[in-house]
Amino acid sequence: MRLPRPAADLPPLRHDRMRGIVMRLAAISCFSIMAALIKLAFEAEASTPEVMFYRSALGLPPLLVWIAWQRNWGAWRTSRPGAHAARGLIGIVSMSLAFSAIALLPLAEATTISFAAPLFALALSAPLLGERVGGRQWLAVAIGFTGVIIVAQPGGELPLLGTIVALGAAFGVSLVNVTLRSISRTESTQTTVLWFTLLVTAVTGAMLPWFGQAHDLLTTLVLIGIGLSGGIGQIALTSSLRFAPIATLAPIDYLQLVYAVAFGWLLFDMHPALTTWLGAGLIIVSVLSTLPKRKKEEVGPISSTEEV
Repeated sequence: MRLPRPAADLPPLRHDRMRGIVMRLAAISCFSIMAALIKLAFEAEASTPEVMFYRSALGLPPLLVWIAWQRNWGAWRTSRPGAHAARGLIGIVSMSLAFSAIALLPLAEATTISFAAPLFALALSAPLLGERVGGRQWLAVAIGFTGVIIVAQPGGELPLLGTIVALGAAFGVSLVNVTLRSISRTESTQTTVLWFTLLVTAVTGAMLPWFGQAHDLLTTLVLIGIGLSGGIGQIALTSSLRFAPIATLAPIDYLQLVYAVAFGWLLFDMHPALTTWLGAGLIIVSVLSTLPKRKKEEVGPISSTEEV
C-alpha cells in the first residue's frame, strides 16, 4: 500500500527506539487514565459536551507549551482552513461518540471495539485516497471485523446502543485518520492539533449554558484530569514517532486493553467476558498484520490511539 509522505514538521527518525518506546508507554498510560476518568465523570452525571470541553480547553495549555518548546510560532497559520473545519466537525462527532461509548459500555469492551478504527481507515483509504489495498490487507480487515462481531455478541449481554455507538466512533475515527492523511501532506501536526483543539473548545464551550452544571470538588478534579491527561498523552504520542518507527510502537498501543481491564476491575467492578479476549486477539493480530515492513514506510499509518 502506498503511503503519503510524512508532514514537514516530522523530522527523520533519530533511531532512539528506547526513547520512542518510553514516550509511547507514557501516551498509552495517559489515554488509559483519561478513559477511566471519562467514565467516572459520566457516573458523576457530567454531560458529554462538558467532558469534551474540559478535554480540549485543559488540553490546550500542554499543547501551547509543546509549540513554544518547538518554537513553531507559526503553528496557527494555515492555507487550508476549510480542510481543518471539515476535519474538526468529523472529529467533534467522533469524539462525542467515543466518549459516549465509554459511558455506555464496560471499559474493556469499549476499548476493544475502538481498535477497529485502523481497519475502517484501511478499507476507506482505497476509495477516498486512491491507495492500493492488496488481498492480504483485505483479509486482515475481514478477520478484524470478525473479532468485532465476537466482542459485540449480537443479541448478547452488551447494550445494543453502546455497541452501535462504539462502532460509529471507530468509523468516525477512521474518517478522521483518512482526513489527516490528506491534511498532513501540507499541514504540520501542531497546526492540525491546534486548530482542532480550538474548534472543539469553541463549539463545546458555546454549549455549556445548556449542558454545563456545577460539580463537587472531586468531579471537578476528574474533569481537570481528563484535559491534562489527554493533552499530555497527545504530545507524548506524536513525539514517540520522532524516535521510533510505527512497526516498533504500534504493538504497545494494545496495552490500553490491559489498562482498561485493570481500571474496569478496580473502579467499576467490571470483568470482560472470554469473547472479549478472543475478539480482541483477532482484531489486534489483524491490525498488526497490516503494518508496513519496508524501511521507507517506517512512519506508517496513523495508529488506533490517534485522538479524534
